[in-house]
Amino acid sequence: MTRRKATLLIVAAGALALVVSACSSGKGANNAQPPPGSGGSSSSANSGAKEIKVVIAEYSKDHTKAFWDAFATKYQAQTGVKLTLQIIDWNSIDQESSTMVQNNNPPDILNENAYASYAKDGLLYNSDEVLPPETKSDLIDAFVKSGTYQGKMYGFPDLSSARALFYNKDLFQQAGIAGPPKTWDEFEADAKKVKALGSNKIGYAEPLGKEEAQAEFSIWLFNNGGSWKDASGKWTINSDKNVETLQFLKKLAVDDGVTQNNPGRTNRTDGAFPLFEQGKAGMIVGFGPLQGDLDTKYKNIHYGIAPMPTQGGLAPQTYGVTDYLMAFKKKDNQEAIKQFYKLYYSPDEVNTWIKAEGFLPVTKSGIKSFSSDPKLKVYLDTLPNIHLTPTDDPTWDKIKLDVQQNIGAGVAPNGDPKKVLGDLQKQAEAGG
Repeated sequence: MTRRKATLLIVAAGALALVVSACSSGKGANNAQPPPGSGGSSSSANSGAKEIKVVIAEYSKDHTKAFWDAFATKYQAQTGVKLTLQIIDWNSIDQESSTMVQNNNPPDILNENAYASYAKDGLLYNSDEVLPPETKSDLIDAFVKSGTYQGKMYGFPDLSSARALFYNKDLFQQAGIAGPPKTWDEFEADAKKVKALGSNKIGYAEPLGKEEAQAEFSIWLFNNGGSWKDASGKWTINSDKNVETLQFLKKLAVDDGVTQNNPGRTNRTDGAFPLFEQGKAGMIVGFGPLQGDLDTKYKNIHYGIAPMPTQGGLAPQTYGVTDYLMAFKKKDNQEAIKQFYKLYYSPDEVNTWIKAEGFLPVTKSGIKSFSSDPKLKVYLDTLPNIHLTPTDDPTWDKIKLDVQQNIGAGVAPNGDPKKVLGDLQKQAEAGG
């Protein structure tokens, strides 16, 4: 995840609506300073760190710890450097990692999906300092662009994910729906038909809670012709298209009553996904990990995957997310950081990790490796041209948190979508 540049909000028409997740955000560290001796001088690198700390977001309880424990063992065996691992759930990693940095005690490696504020403050190594040239050249171009701030790459992608509209075939058949919706009007009508089945069924599981509200909103605004920024780099959070989008999501929840209760407080992982996995929701925006669980743990759910429905005659839009492994400048740690990336981006490591978690590759060689899986073809075909949110703008690090915490209020019964987006626009224009 999912993980992003000022102009990457331009979406690619004509592709399956994918939204790459991966997940949470990083925050600015205006008060943090690089520690004495940092900056990657050759003398510091040669003296060598004896231990590095790596903070990883928990993508799943089944695979995250297992992979990184094994990785730490391999890393120490190859380098002689101890790797101390801390795994933090996505709902907590923003605050905890921010506190580490603000206390001038950052990890050596941090797994997050926003990096630019740290790069702006001079806290991170860039790719010229720690990433092997052959590794950078193998990274998918869109992810290199999304990880670049002021001409230097600081955000190194760990994985990506792609999303589309999942629908319950059995509920559709019971409701007399022939196929997945292609327009917003069709989507709303189908959601009402599923809701009318009764037995606590809902038409659409709508997660606008703090876990990943920015992604849920992005999927819909892009398919209405909206954007976070325009081509010139100007913030467009409260544009007419975006206001219309949030009003539509509120209508689904409040006027139509086709969503679960309190969508503005519902997270994706522990709220919306279970509704679909239990056969209670007719539709949801999903991605690889959900597909994997449906195929292994919830085989009784017969589902289909389709492009996102659109408004105004648009073709379905493609939206992507990647998460990052960023490296903080600390005394004597540059060589240890180099060795970390050298091992991580080896095919046996990075592709094993991504496959285990059910995500998509971040390297060109990874696309070839994953291409043998027919279930991934629809995602892989568009992945090289994926478009992301503006993570190269330090303001986004803060605005994203504000979106996660506040945009759900716009779909509450007394919510005011125009005011919610207007407040976010003011914050963005003021630099967060």
